[in-house]
Amino acid sequence: MTDNKTLFEFKDIHVEVEGKEIVSGVSLSIAPGEVHAIMGPNGSGKSSLSNALMGHPSYTITKGRASLDGKDILPMAADERSRAGLYLAFQYPLAIPGVTVANFMRAALQSHRGKDADMSDFRKLFKAEMKALNIDLSFATRYLNDGFSGGEKKRIEILQMSMLNPKMALLDETDSGLDIDALKVVSEGINRFQNNEKGLLLVTHYQRLLNYVKPDQVHIMMHGKLVKTGGPELALKLEELGYDWVEEELKAGAGA
Repeated sequence: MTDNKTLFEFKDIHVEVEGKEIVSGVSLSIAPGEVHAIMGPNGSGKSSLSNALMGHPSYTITKGRASLDGKDILPMAADERSRAGLYLAFQYPLAIPGVTVANFMRAALQSHRGKDADMSDFRKLFKAEMKALNIDLSFATRYLNDGFSGGEKKRIEILQMSMLNPKMALLDETDSGLDIDALKVVSEGINRFQNNEKGLLLVTHYQRLLNYVKPDQVHIMMHGKLVKTGGPELALKLEELGYDWVEEELKAGAGA
């Protein structure tokens, strides 16, 4: 972290999906250089929060505010939020038959830079980032995520993040479906991306990703709310004990 400036902040965010509230008043502030992790069981609202902040049309923010680098992002469409410097790596990346990985990356980068921007460095940048992520160059001409394994899809997500170089990255269960070797490569890509000017929010079920990408703070999300915050040791406790003890604490607090 470089200073006390806030890079990415959201306050009292409420999210609905098909008229049902999934996220119920979540607030978080991330400074430049910080890595935060949100952990929680299935159905806790983690992915809904990430998708809503990115502007996914299926997730409606009914209350709250969110800003990136001091700019209100909620009035922005998803592509505008992306150009403003927000990135989301999807839990389940979609296949796009007919669009090659290289053409997709070029189009995404061109959109960020502007239609008249110089793209002469694209090929060199693209090859360098593919090499760093141990992605065979043959993938450049394959259709995006079409027939890719889970690990290959996640590497392509990190490749896109590296190419676009956002200010703030939301990684939604990037570790799911990865074997240990793929997890190490993807984690190296994440760590290479992160620096003192950027922010990172990891959404995950498991502690294993946090063995490689060290968080400054860990937050537990349950029932649509952040219910507990701590340091990296909180993730280790979850790995050892699961989420039952958190549920018991919540029930004890409600009954007090």
